[in-house]
Amino acid sequence: MGIIGLILMPCLDILGFLVDIYFKVVVVDVILYWLLQYKIMTVHNKYAEKLMDVLKSLTDPAYKLIRKKVPPVAGIDVAPYVLLVAIAFVGSFISHLSQWINQYM
Repeated sequence: MGIIGLILMPCLDILGFLVDIYFKVVVVDVILYWLLQYKIMTVHNKYAEKLMDVLKSLTDPAYKLIRKKVPPVAGIDVAPYVLLVAIAFVGSFISHLSQWINQYM
C-alpha cells in the first residue's frame, strides 16, 4: 500500500464509522417516533425529552433538506426513509472505496 493509501484508509475508516453512527441515530429516531405515535411511550419523562431533543437536533437539518425535494406520500413523511437509503448508499460507497484502495494502492 502506498503513501496515499496509508493516508486515506484511516480517514475512510473514521468516515465509515461516523456514517454508521448516524445511520443508527436515524433508526432510533424513527423507532421513537413510532413509539410516540402509537402511544407506547410518552415524552413526559425528562430523560426521554432530552433524548428526543438530541435526536431532533441531529436529524432535523437532513430531514428539512429532503422534505424540500420529496413531499409526503399519502400523508406519510418519507424523509427518514430516504435519509436511511442515502446513508446506506454512502456507507456502501465508502466500504467499496476502502476495498479498492486496499487492493490497488
